[in-house]
Amino acid sequence: MNKTFPQIEEEIIKFWDNDKTFEKSVNQRDEKNSYVFYDGPPFATGLPHYGHLVGSVMKDIIPRYWTMKGKRVERRWGWDCHGLPIENIVEKELKLNGRDEIEKYGVDKFNSACHSKVGLYAEEWKKVIHRLARWVDMDNDYKTMDIDFMESAWWVFKSLWDKDLIYEGRKSMHICPRCETTLSNLEVSQEYKDVKDLSLTAKFELVDEPGTFVLAWTTTPWTLIGNVALAVGSAIEYVKVKYFVADKDNNEAGHFEQYILATQLIEKVFENKQFEIIEKFKGKKLQGKKYKPLFDFYLDKDLPNKENFYKVVTADFVSTDEGTGIVHIAPAFGEDDMLLGQEKDLPFVQHIGMDGIILDGHGQFSGLHVKPEGDIQKTDVEIIKYLAGKGLLFDKKQYEHSYPHCWRCDSPLLNFATTSWFVKVTALKDEMLELAKEIHWIPEHLKNGRFGQWLEGCRDWSISRSRYWGNTMPVWKCDKCGEILVFGSKDELEKESKQKVNDLHKHIVDKVVFNCVKCPSTPVPVGTGQASSGQAGIMKRIPEV
Repeated sequence: MNKTFPQIEEEIIKFWDNDKTFEKSVNQRDEKNSYVFYDGPPFATGLPHYGHLVGSVMKDIIPRYWTMKGKRVERRWGWDCHGLPIENIVEKELKLNGRDEIEKYGVDKFNSACHSKVGLYAEEWKKVIHRLARWVDMDNDYKTMDIDFMESAWWVFKSLWDKDLIYEGRKSMHICPRCETTLSNLEVSQEYKDVKDLSLTAKFELVDEPGTFVLAWTTTPWTLIGNVALAVGSAIEYVKVKYFVADKDNNEAGHFEQYILATQLIEKVFENKQFEIIEKFKGKKLQGKKYKPLFDFYLDKDLPNKENFYKVVTADFVSTDEGTGIVHIAPAFGEDDMLLGQEKDLPFVQHIGMDGIILDGHGQFSGLHVKPEGDIQKTDVEIIKYLAGKGLLFDKKQYEHSYPHCWRCDSPLLNFATTSWFVKVTALKDEMLELAKEIHWIPEHLKNGRFGQWLEGCRDWSISRSRYWGNTMPVWKCDKCGEILVFGSKDELEKESKQKVNDLHKHIVDKVVFNCVKCPSTPVPVGTGQASSGQAGIMKRIPEV
């Protein structure tokens, strides 16, 4: 009787199992003649899908090839046990929403619940990988939550720290407001969706020229509350036009206003409407001019660099590709904005928290989420209504574009300037580019194509996350003098703290506190997480994972 391909496959797998063929292919070869294979593990909380199967085929072919070349190729299966995928599952089961509720519930209990979910689909994975006929040791597996694995990550962090390749800094990054944490560039690139958003052109009235407005276009109306400046191109030609603004109730009645925008964009902005050109000039003429803010929430606030509030500055990144050729600047959000703010000593205004909710003190907008679930335009609509009521809205439009979402919880991401710990990848960029030239790439076009271009544009890597179930960052900081100690193993931590450590997860090591070596010493209660009285500085672990 003719056998089907599935029957033949199953018979081969059965023979391999009974004969221990895979085990023999490893054990019969000399350990000194090894080919080292590192396998990035899948999440333990997800079922295998097509993408995993494709990757597994490649991870099976290469080790088999080197095995046939006579090499000893050990293949240990691994599980990625940490991170937001597990946290999100536990949050839903416990009906918790966000970091505040997690901390009220208890980080220790929350992490214990996360631990219980590791291996949720382990048996399904074993079935699929076995049926795929991939040779890999799933009995001698490793888990990223194992203390020896976590220690290895500590050792890597300490090695980078010793080479001055780790630093803490503030940058504009994508954050997930639902998870309240930053995302790496790679994570951001994983989940883009086409969405319908609102853009608007706002009117900023010049202080010394009442009735003359600078027009600035934005695709993120909610950031206008955080506006601190307007940017123009120094060499770009701008135009001042006279335009008739009709009354709402009577089109024949109204008044004239004057608008400033880039000459190259005038036809696009006015869309065949009647206007009169008054004068043309370069952007540098606008530099230093003051304008009235759209919102008055910060006029009475004592802020650093307040003398530079609400003025026109020049910037190299301003273009006439779209909008009005004038950019609204909110240093607390966009990367270009933040860098310009630092260069020009502009005030820093951050009117939302990492949860995406507008903070108290912002009138009718306080408490609104800037990208609310189910209606991402809702707050932008409120901003538009407000500006229209104040006579500060020139135009609004709906547009469709590709927008990044959290690959874990599907929430729209936000640009947000926050502190994070970074690996100084840019310091290694030139060396990586040279090494990439020596690699034999398959397919060859990746060398100067996708991967080569990625290396060319690489940025420093944000590695800290303001979460709970993950490998802890081995950084202890003095609460008085700011002294920092970085540990590469639990033995190093035990030696310095004089405390026994059997687990490196957050709810355990956050209780390991000790006296600062550079501050006056007084006793501190061991394992309590509490500082002692007096002037002694206490070393506490930074909260991130």
